[in-house]
Amino acid sequence: TGRTEQSLFCTTASFPGCVFSVSGDLLVLTVATQETDGFRRFLRSAKHFNYTIKVLGRGETWRGGDYMSPPGGGQKVRLLKSALEDIQDENRVILFVDSYDVIFSSGPRELLKKFQQAKHRVVFSAETLIWPDRHLEDKHPHVREGKRFLGAGGFIGYAPNLKKMLSDWSGADSDSDQLHFTKIYINPEKRKSINITLDNKCRLFQNLHGALDEVVLKFEDGRVRARNVLYDTLPVIIHGNGPTKLQINYLGNYIPNLWTFETGCTICNENLRPLSGLQESEYPVVVIGIFIQQPTPFVTVFFERLLNLKYPKNRLQLFIYNQESHHEPHVRTFLEYHESEYQGVKLIGPEEDIDPVTSRNIGFDMCRDNIDCEYFFSVDVDVVLKNEDTLRILIELNKPFIAPMMTKPGLLWTNFWGALSADGYYARSEDYVDIVQGHRVGLWNVPYISHIFLTKADALRTDLKDPDLFESATLDPDMAFCSKVRNKGVFMFVTNVHTYGRVLSTENYQTNHLHNDLWQVFENPVEWEERYIHENYSKVLKDGFIETPCPDVYWFPVFTDVACKHLIEEMEHFGQWSGGGNTDNRIQGGYENVPTIDIHMNQVGYEKEWQKFLLDYAAPVTEKMYPGYYTRAQFDLAFVVRYKPDEQPALRPHHDASTFTINIALNQVGIDYQGGGCRFLRYNCSVNAPRRGWALMHPGRLTHYHEGLPTVQGVRYIVVSFVDP
Repeated sequence: TGRTEQSLFCTTASFPGCVFSVSGDLLVLTVATQETDGFRRFLRSAKHFNYTIKVLGRGETWRGGDYMSPPGGGQKVRLLKSALEDIQDENRVILFVDSYDVIFSSGPRELLKKFQQAKHRVVFSAETLIWPDRHLEDKHPHVREGKRFLGAGGFIGYAPNLKKMLSDWSGADSDSDQLHFTKIYINPEKRKSINITLDNKCRLFQNLHGALDEVVLKFEDGRVRARNVLYDTLPVIIHGNGPTKLQINYLGNYIPNLWTFETGCTICNENLRPLSGLQESEYPVVVIGIFIQQPTPFVTVFFERLLNLKYPKNRLQLFIYNQESHHEPHVRTFLEYHESEYQGVKLIGPEEDIDPVTSRNIGFDMCRDNIDCEYFFSVDVDVVLKNEDTLRILIELNKPFIAPMMTKPGLLWTNFWGALSADGYYARSEDYVDIVQGHRVGLWNVPYISHIFLTKADALRTDLKDPDLFESATLDPDMAFCSKVRNKGVFMFVTNVHTYGRVLSTENYQTNHLHNDLWQVFENPVEWEERYIHENYSKVLKDGFIETPCPDVYWFPVFTDVACKHLIEEMEHFGQWSGGGNTDNRIQGGYENVPTIDIHMNQVGYEKEWQKFLLDYAAPVTEKMYPGYYTRAQFDLAFVVRYKPDEQPALRPHHDASTFTINIALNQVGIDYQGGGCRFLRYNCSVNAPRRGWALMHPGRLTHYHEGLPTVQGVRYIVVSFVDP
């Protein structure tokens, strides 16, 4: 502990008795019996400013209580008293602070200067609230301005004075350090003899308990500090004492210089675990927990994206919990084709009647009990994993608990909360909108994460080993889980450095159709478009990716193969095809001049969704190709037509009862059927090889007299819309 100590940063390997130094007369003593995320944060801030740190209590069991239930802290006093016995230099200045909830916001030079300006031999941090004995309030000296009560979480003084202050300590580890120091301070003789004062205006120390409204972040010249706006001071040491752990976590996302407007994130590339260059057999084993707890759209797509993760499947084990009978075919199909690709699979189906909380614990145990498992990757089935590198990125960030930021398109909703209300529910942090919108990019310690996260197996086996992680008398299971994780001292990080994906809306998902995802055009329009709209559709408007096979007839891609397949199967599943006669009670007047074998969209409850499709994807093309014409995509009729050689192979020449008609081919000529097509008689022009998913758009009345050419083999399906302004 002399002035010539060499610099040594306290890493995991060097944690026993660790010391690092460059700062001369100042020595920082702290107590840490465990290496927690908060302790690592403390050390990082100390290293940033080159403080001399010595850690006390290594290897001891903590018996000093906790901040919620006094008394406690006596163990710290015992350890400090013992450490001071080895310091003989009378000019040595000792700073004693907590570590798990403390960060430095400036360096030793400023701290020593402010200490000297206090003109006392010992300076304690000050608080607005008295604790743990309110009956001692009147015994505290009055101050003209500032905080009146002593805080034991931080004090600075010369070694001889501190020794004198601790000389009569003989308490138990569970006794109150705060009460011990308070009684010394309120004793006028002892206060004068030791020469103690309080840092009333938070020039050295900022205790957050009772002072949250006083403290703001100060960004200036590439630095971040905490500013006390009540006293206009810049405290050197920030202490999240008492129930202010969330606020110190928030401040610790920035101080000291973890994120600035000039540099962005400065810690995003620290302590990484790179996977590049590893052989497949060297990749960490990960258990992926997949949780299906309610009817959810696009489950098939979820499993497709799972397959596309860029990670060796023989290093992945799957735990699948499915509570919904509706999704059994989706799970079964996935496992039928791909189970053998993974290292192992455990499935819990609806017939086992296991509740969701128990399923989470079973999933954790699958990782805990496997000595080779290094990570548990929890993913709810309503997560859309767009980024195929998500798992690799999270592992490389090397945090005990981390989540990728997920959003809902067009909303400020995400899978994390920036703050909590007093009753433990959602509250918006000051930086939440900037993080969600990507104006601040980095790693963020947050109080709540849901839907998707990666946690280290070591954390599950130690800090997070309790079986009641999801249980609470007042909180939902997800909130209870996050509360337990926080209380165990495990930081929950969310990263928005990359774009990872989104979370689906499940509120209005119905399961009464064959392909229920077709109905998701309102609730999940982005996912619906990716699933059902042709990949080249965007080129139609942007690049003129459109053909004119006949005069005023436009041909462009609009549907994916999946959309075509689902529409056909949905109609065949419904099965109530018209008879093809002129009498048709489904239409106004009950008479069809040019009948087809068809099913109308309103028969399957798809008229609103179909109008949305026409408005979003057909109307823009109409307005581009027929300048000056604007439509609200109101359709008189929309229906799927079936042509079969032995049923109705063709359609006689006719005009459509529409301003314009959209005709989309749903299957493939030459594969699904032979023949077919559309001929425009006025121009003697035919489209003989309609492409699956492509739309023919043409005027309906007056000019484009047309016929459906014979289907000679197989079955041909088209979907037709008669559209008016």
